Amino acid sequence: MNYVVYILFSAVLQKYYVGQTGDLERRIHDHNTGKANFTSKGIPWQLIHHFPCADRSEAIQLETSIKKRGIKRYLQDRNIL
Repeated sequence: MNYVVYILFSAVLQKYYVGQTGDLERRIHDHNTGKANFTSKGIPWQLIHHFPCADRSEAIQLETSIKKRGIKRYLQDRNIL
């Protein structure tokens, strides 16, 4: 199964969120319908970028490194923002 690490942005909160999943469309839907408790206050969430990963282990490692660097700084370092 292919996994992705995704970065969302909430204009309401002016915050970024990073996560990993095997089903990106379903996961974004969950965030935008309040099924994901942590992100329910920031609806609507907009997909900023996603990074394909070979497996869940790789996705978890990338998600962790993005969180350690800071999501906004990570995106700026890669000229995505």
